Amino acid sequence: MPFDRITCNPAKLNGQPCIRDLRLTVRRVLEIVAIYPDRAELRREFPELEDEDIRQALAYAAAVLDDKSFPLTTAS
Repeated sequence: MPFDRITCNPAKLNGQPCIRDLRLTVRRVLEIVAIYPDRAELRREFPELEDEDIRQALAYAAAVLDDKSFPLTTAS
């Protein structure tokens, strides 16, 4: 799958993967999606983000994640 909306520029944000060379990193987009589960509110706050940007950020993150297991705490 091509990630044509994910850019890495060593001169911008230390080369972190960004969305369309904007100052929005993939990591920040993941945080935004978690903070704003209501897509209408997300669009109001970040009108520069398009649906395909979000989809590719999620797919990119899934592609680079290592399949490690981390212990989860359980509620008492």
